[in-house]
Amino acid sequence: MNERIRKLREATLAAVPRISNERARIVTETAASPEFARASVPMQRAMVFASIFDRKELYLGEGELIVGERGPAPAAVPTYPEICIHTAEDLEMLDGREKIPYRVGAEEKKEHLETIRPFWEGRSQRERMFRELPPEWHDCYEAGIFTEFQEQRTPGHTVLGDTIYRKGMLDLKLEIRDAIAALDFEADPLAYERREELRAMDTCADALIRYAQRYAGRLDAETGNCADDERAAELRAMAEVCRKVPANAPENFHEALQYYWFVHVGVVTELNPWDSFNPGRLDQHLWPFYQKGLEDGTLDEERARELLQAFWIKFHNHPAPPKVGVTAAESGTYTDFALINVGGVKPDGSDAVNELSFLILDVIEEMRLLQPSSMVQVSKKNPDRLLRRTARIVKTGFGQPSIFNTDAVVQELIRQGKSLEDARTGGCSGCVEAGAFGREAYFLSGYFNLPKVLEITLHNGTDPRSGKRIGIETGDPRSFKSFDEFFDAFEKQLQHFISIKIRGNNLIETLFAKYMPVPFLSLLLDDCIANGRDYHQGGARYNSTYIQGVGLGTVTDGLASIRHNLFETGRCTWDEMLAALDADFDGHAELHHDFLEKTPKYGNDDDRADNLTSRVFESFWKHIDGRPNVRGGYHRVDMLPTTCHVYFGKVTGALPDGKRSGETVSEGISPVQGADRRGPTAVLNSAAKFDHIKTGGTLLNLKLTPTLLDDKQGIDHFVHLVRGYFAKDAHHIQFNVVTRETLLEAREHPEKHRDLIVRVAGYSDYFVNLTPELQEEIIKRTEQQGF
Repeated sequence: MNERIRKLREATLAAVPRISNERARIVTETAASPEFARASVPMQRAMVFASIFDRKELYLGEGELIVGERGPAPAAVPTYPEICIHTAEDLEMLDGREKIPYRVGAEEKKEHLETIRPFWEGRSQRERMFRELPPEWHDCYEAGIFTEFQEQRTPGHTVLGDTIYRKGMLDLKLEIRDAIAALDFEADPLAYERREELRAMDTCADALIRYAQRYAGRLDAETGNCADDERAAELRAMAEVCRKVPANAPENFHEALQYYWFVHVGVVTELNPWDSFNPGRLDQHLWPFYQKGLEDGTLDEERARELLQAFWIKFHNHPAPPKVGVTAAESGTYTDFALINVGGVKPDGSDAVNELSFLILDVIEEMRLLQPSSMVQVSKKNPDRLLRRTARIVKTGFGQPSIFNTDAVVQELIRQGKSLEDARTGGCSGCVEAGAFGREAYFLSGYFNLPKVLEITLHNGTDPRSGKRIGIETGDPRSFKSFDEFFDAFEKQLQHFISIKIRGNNLIETLFAKYMPVPFLSLLLDDCIANGRDYHQGGARYNSTYIQGVGLGTVTDGLASIRHNLFETGRCTWDEMLAALDADFDGHAELHHDFLEKTPKYGNDDDRADNLTSRVFESFWKHIDGRPNVRGGYHRVDMLPTTCHVYFGKVTGALPDGKRSGETVSEGISPVQGADRRGPTAVLNSAAKFDHIKTGGTLLNLKLTPTLLDDKQGIDHFVHLVRGYFAKDAHHIQFNVVTRETLLEAREHPEKHRDLIVRVAGYSDYFVNLTPELQEEIIKRTEQQGF
């Protein structure tokens, strides 16, 4: 990287995340105005959007090439009081915690507690949801059966398509005008609602144009004060870019990146879908601009690389908004989960890899930043050199990029009802979640604790942690005469809890549609303008709601232990097993040893365990997939945890696989930490035995010893490993390339390993910033010594 990028990178790494009241102050003042009370709800949200972008501070960093920040400066993090309000205790915890703190100044804290919080108390979406959700939902939530994403953010795992590269905001305003003119107030009872939504979109488009014009003025002023002729010329060119986009469609590489960035700031400032909004398939979107620039001489590879590096820094300037409640305590990361897609196929199904794909991979390796996250889409149509280049980045050991099977993703999306072309132009966002880019509103509703359902089945519907009956009575396990009888009971409990979760999801989505439309985001999604409907109301072409299953390896091994030790070998009785679990294995060391060491385990290509993985997954899937949401779409299944497997482990007691009370459950579709002992191929064979195509995403972690990728033969083995796994229609794989000894040393002496980055789940983070529980979980993952 050149000197400019080196300085910008150092600055973003040195920036200290802090809470900024700027957005919350503007939102509160706008919501308190008489005009706000008289407006329709969509127009209220548009008024808020316009107020923010007309008043927010314009930051311009030294040497920047792309402008725009979510807060008044890099790492200045806004809050969203209309969604959730931080308590005094939240602020103290965020400011004072040792790892992943958010600094809270005395003035910010005073303003929040004396002005912002009093206005929104009782009005926030989180409070509204918790008032309306039924008691059985609250019981499950408090027991740790599931989490709820929307308690602290707005729905969305949406990724941008190609609209902004073809149309400016002025073009979209013309479409809005035509849509309003076409409304039928005689025959359509929703015509007024559609008009208000369209007017709100129009207001937001104007606001973003004005924001860019404000930046153009700021850049002009900076030019006049600049003594450096070279920088002054850059500032003049940047001002021209801001005058051009987003009002008009971009015509060159720089304009395309700046246009996207204005849109990105718009989406994440409007509300906080803080885990995934991103440009998606960047190499495809930017390729025409890159080609044109090379051909007409206005761009070369060096300049394109610099612009992309500057773009990467903008993402890194944005720590995720601080969380509340359970998630604030359990999810410690600044990562905002924007996932850049590279590779894959074109709309006609042909190889989409181009030279820009490789340039972006160079940028990923050179920048070595936690965000944006990056991934490579790999199809059988793509050349092996794409995977080899990916392997050379993976071997450097910072967990990026993750690798996805394009051919499986396309099958998944077609199965869900997407068109072939929409599936081919889609990909994955956040951690691993598949979607039709630019055309789908796909909501992630929360994590679902599969091992906890097993625990409650073992206690006939009662949560042993609280003593409260939250499940249904499916019988005392001692009464079951066969494993199938026990599994039937488990499935009934699973169905019971899934139904509670889905009823809650539908209520929450209804509340968001009614109270929290997002007219700016809706402007960018295909069909929302034509339908006159908001993103939260089903305006997009496709509308999905995902529930994320967690602990597949743990629940598999627990069921395998019951079948093996009770019904097949007679190693123990129900009384002995239940007594051992109730005692957390204290006084039952021999039985605990046998559960851990002499029982079939998922991840070893052992059908005695793996067929139960498929059985659990099929049960989870059939009770969720295809059930309607309130937006005209359907519920779907993902299998991923982020860091929730740590929290779920804490609220789940001892289990028949040998898990002790409070120990972490398995993450993603990975085996229980340390249970896989027959090498990486066995892990992949186990993981591929259930049907990934029925999901919208599965997450598999592998930890490799660094020497495996030291030479060409190792890289070739890596390519064959990934190709072999994907040939089985698997969805995703990602790697940590680090030794156990290095991790132990980093835990003991963090000051010597501040730059050690590891793959956690769907994201990478600094190892020394992880909680002790998460560090231990990563250390326990099996280190594969050979292919």
